Amino acid sequence: MESPKTLQQAIIHFSEYENCRQFMIAVRWLDGSVKCPICNSENVIYLENARLYKCRENHPRQKFSLKVGTVFEDSPIGLDKWLPAVWMLVNCKNGVSSYELHRALGVTQKTAWFMLHRIRLAVHSGSFSKKLGGPDSEIEVDESFIGGKARNMHIDVRKRRITGTGGKGKAMVFGILERGGQVRTAVLLNRQKETVQPEIKKHVQGGTALYTDEMLGYRGLEADFAHKVVDHAVKYVNGRVHTNGLENFWSLLKRGLAGTYVSVEPFHLFRYLDEQSFRYNNRATEDNPLNDADRFSYAMSQIVGKRLTYEELTGKVGETPF
Repeated sequence: MESPKTLQQAIIHFSEYENCRQFMIAVRWLDGSVKCPICNSENVIYLENARLYKCRENHPRQKFSLKVGTVFEDSPIGLDKWLPAVWMLVNCKNGVSSYELHRALGVTQKTAWFMLHRIRLAVHSGSFSKKLGGPDSEIEVDESFIGGKARNMHIDVRKRRITGTGGKGKAMVFGILERGGQVRTAVLLNRQKETVQPEIKKHVQGGTALYTDEMLGYRGLEADFAHKVVDHAVKYVNGRVHTNGLENFWSLLKRGLAGTYVSVEPFHLFRYLDEQSFRYNNRATEDNPLNDADRFSYAMSQIVGKRLTYEELTGKVGETPF
């Protein structure tokens, strides 16, 4: 069978362990030669009955599975469930809830929730080697606020969820969008100049055309950028000067948070930003006609060297998700 192009094909294809094994090998080792994750030796053999590999070098952890060294490590969930879960998260425009995944895969809701967070870590871009912008680029910068109305919350919920100082205590999300290119996002404490401007200078090349709204925190950027402002109290578009691209991204994010995930704790919000940013940055365009299989393969290429334990995710030492 050829590589799957749809979710249905992916489920059928990865229901066979050998297909999962060959795919994981191709993802982890581009030359097709399995290497020990401990010593990087190619002197390994495959134990077919155990579905494990064994390194012939002399060290304590000779046996290893294809999950070792990836976000799947130490998970009892099989690759036949992990791989369709990755496919769904990176390709469903509004995201996939843990309840939907638990019904689709036949795992508990708690397990599905943990799986989704591990996949979000996989698609996290990490550090960026190149700044956005340049002589012919246009950059939009904008912020938004996430969260329900404080007056509608129980006092205990309000104390746990209301963080930051902007938007009546809502969590603040911040975005930088290169038109026709990528978006970069972060959760910031506030929209003060001392918080916002270092983030812009970190990600945008000096001298780039920079478009923002009239927020006070953006004042003074004209010293480093070709900064132009659109006053939303008067109009939302002034020729090329607008932030409608980022407004579109925020609408996609909030549609997923409100319609799919419903209730997101502030300390997990950055993971949902990573998820939405991945889908946006790998969307199909005229210059780059990506499809679902392309996004899935790219996401899987980022699973190595990342680890998220249940204790790290929840802070609940000694509790297991299974």
